[in-house]
Amino acid sequence: MPIPGMRGMEHIGFTVPDINEACDFFVNILGAEVLYTAAKNFGASDDWMKVHLNVDPRCVIKEFRYVRLGNGTNLEVFEYDAPDQVKVPLKNSDIGGHHLAFYVDDMDAAIAFLKENGVKVLGEPTAYTEGPNLGLTWCYFMAPWGLQLEVVSAPKGTVFDNEAKAAGRTRLFHPAHVAETAI
Repeated sequence: MPIPGMRGMEHIGFTVPDINEACDFFVNILGAEVLYTAAKNFGASDDWMKVHLNVDPRCVIKEFRYVRLGNGTNLEVFEYDAPDQVKVPLKNSDIGGHHLAFYVDDMDAAIAFLKENGVKVLGEPTAYTEGPNLGLTWCYFMAPWGLQLEVVSAPKGTVFDNEAKAAGRTRLFHPAHVAETAI
């Protein structure tokens, strides 16, 4: 049995080395809106941080903000100060490695914009040639602090999603079709 009342993902949280740089990038490059700052200089003199967040007990959350991009999930952006902080971002191949993917209507325009704004783009857009993702094109790019990001586009849908829609099955989340995503 799943968690009672499960509705879906509310936010994704991640840590950045400089919250101002990160939020400027999300606003100016990705079109995000910073909704609010949730806390500044939050820490504890006991073991609260270890018990509740599984971080060093002397760790301090310098600041965290909620950010929203279009019809996607909320992002919770943290800046920590921690005695045991690892300062090298994980690669996708590392345990705990991750990336954030954003849907765009026009892949070529998105890649051109990223390059024009000095964003490091990894290779050229790649289109699936078979399988359930046929119809989808993707390309990775990097935030200035090393977070891996991706743009994806499937203007005519993917094989999976088109078949699921026709059969009345659950479809993949798509920010342009939020009301149509779940059946």
